[in-house]
Amino acid sequence: MSTTTLSSEKEYQYSAEQIDWNTMSKFGLDQEKLEKLNALDPLLKGYKTNDLIPITIKLGNSVSRMDVRLSLQTNDTGEVFVNLHGIRKEPTFNYPFLGHEFTPEDKKNLLENGNMGRVVDLINPKTDEIIPSVISRDRLTNELVAYRAENIKIPEEIKGVRLDEAQTQTLLEGQSLYIEGMVSKKGESFNATLQFNADKKYVEFLFDGSYVNRQSHNNQQHQSQSFEIPRTFRGKELDEAQFAQLKLGNTIYIDGLIDKKHQPYQGYITFNKETGKVDFSFQDPNQLKKHLIPTEDHKTQVAVNSDGKTNEGY
Repeated sequence: MSTTTLSSEKEYQYSAEQIDWNTMSKFGLDQEKLEKLNALDPLLKGYKTNDLIPITIKLGNSVSRMDVRLSLQTNDTGEVFVNLHGIRKEPTFNYPFLGHEFTPEDKKNLLENGNMGRVVDLINPKTDEIIPSVISRDRLTNELVAYRAENIKIPEEIKGVRLDEAQTQTLLEGQSLYIEGMVSKKGESFNATLQFNADKKYVEFLFDGSYVNRQSHNNQQHQSQSFEIPRTFRGKELDEAQFAQLKLGNTIYIDGLIDKKHQPYQGYITFNKETGKVDFSFQDPNQLKKHLIPTEDHKTQVAVNSDGKTNEGY
């Protein structure tokens, strides 16, 4: 059962003309491709793309492919630029997040349902402003995202149920709220848990509190997929050490591959537990990500600005 959002309606924040298509082309993207992927509309509304987008990156003679979420952001001079949100193996809990130290309960909530469940004071590293905010985990990339509490908007009525003051306050404080007697578009009554998501910037459904069960089910599926890791890649048989590292989810170097022109080549492969396929890159993707994604060594990963959005890399 998938997590469902209440509403994604929002005025457009950007226009297609504002996008730096020259930069987009360097990632193998253009307007037509983004439209076909249904990725342009959320970008123009100020959201991240709903799904992971495959991009290509050229560094010298090397070409690497990876999946990322995209978002648009305006810099201090008013220029619109594109953010790449790469996949992290897990959220960064070992370092303060904009001054916030995660408690065991914080970590548990973020890992289990994606939302921390409370408002905390964060510090803008540029201005030292203290900003009460909620924190969520991007469930596709494991990026931690903050959103200003003052910008949270809660609907007066949700699926036929009018919220009272106490219920509204519960959601404003980032907590989960169980609602009974809502009515679906098909006219059927249903119950669900609601919570504001900082990454999506609106209230979402967590049906029957079953996100943990879904996550466990997905993990079981991924584990079963790990038994299907191929022993060969593009005609090259993996040795025992390589196969063992691939099963552990590590990136391994492989040579002796032959292209269509019968020329030898080499590169790096990683088993993708999400797709069940082996991803190939001419350059070590772990090294490449260091140039694109804020590392765990950064004191902070994101900063909350006046619009309640996040800026990476501060």
